[in-house]
Amino acid sequence: MATRHNWTKEEILEIYNKPLMELLYEAATVHREHHDPNTVQVSTLLSIKTGGCPEDCGYCPQAARYHTDLEGNDLMSVNQVKAQALRAKEAGSSRVCMGAAWRNVKDGQEFDNVLEMVRTINKLDMEVCCTLGMITENQAQRLAEAGLYAYNHNLDTSEEYYKEVISTRGYEDRLQTIDNVRKTNVTVCSGGIIGMGESTDDRAGMLVALSTLNPQPESVPINALVPVEGTPMEEQEPVSIWEMVRMVATTRIVMPETQVRLSAGRTQMSREGQAMCFFAGANSIFAGDKLLTTPNPDVNEDMEMFRELGLNPQKAFEKKEQRESVEAEDSKYQNLGEKPKWSRPGHKIERNLEAQQKVKPKA
Repeated sequence: MATRHNWTKEEILEIYNKPLMELLYEAATVHREHHDPNTVQVSTLLSIKTGGCPEDCGYCPQAARYHTDLEGNDLMSVNQVKAQALRAKEAGSSRVCMGAAWRNVKDGQEFDNVLEMVRTINKLDMEVCCTLGMITENQAQRLAEAGLYAYNHNLDTSEEYYKEVISTRGYEDRLQTIDNVRKTNVTVCSGGIIGMGESTDDRAGMLVALSTLNPQPESVPINALVPVEGTPMEEQEPVSIWEMVRMVATTRIVMPETQVRLSAGRTQMSREGQAMCFFAGANSIFAGDKLLTTPNPDVNEDMEMFRELGLNPQKAFEKKEQRESVEAEDSKYQNLGEKPKWSRPGHKIERNLEAQQKVKPKA
């Protein structure tokens, strides 16, 4: 099956709503054409700067405006990150994804430190990914020079439903960030979250937005919302495993060459449920006991599941070759002190405002 970039919402909905056995068979067939069905990439997600984010994303406990029990921390040191990366490598991960709770990257010492973290992990022969919010083209080039393998910037949902989730940044900014990354040799990781109250139409709309990018993202995380107390979405009902399987299978069919990542929400899934997702085309997971701030299965449990299912962890740089890191002093791209005007739509989202005004009960 050749990769298409002109999928319509109607076509995607037709795939999503197929009888499950047909959908699974089609997705597994596409998966086997483009990937080894017994190989799954294992990545470790590391929160290098937690909490205090100025955004109002309705699903996120890291937003400073919501009353969650999240313990924030300042940017980790390069040595702390290296120690965690070595631990992840020993446990079987081939990629480290570093996340910082920033709206966008600001040129300066903290970004320079992140670039040094990228160089350090790349020299450990591990793929390194970052999710740092919006970035400019120059910042993307500096990350590429440092040896970044992938940049994650999720679309979250359809453009229409996005307005019900976030009011502090526009959908266009997300697409612009992906476009800035595409001007470099860094791969793109972009997906979304299901279970935020969106319709099936919105799920299809998100897949239209991702699949019509040319090239399509090399990695697409599919997250199931993990409702966190204190956030606007704390009362959301968890999605069923069938919705997750359908979403994974549909993503696999419309983006055949992409690595479909089974991300947040795995703690709510049985091994049988996860096995169905792998059969349907998921070939990447996050390992480690936490995904930034939400729980995740223990890495030993994952390795035991891999043994039961006969799955092998994917080796680093199997899909794209490793690039050598350029040292800071040899860098062609410098700190420009940029102050880009990222948008602030500023419309009101009632449930987000209500969550802000809630007073947290005293213990």
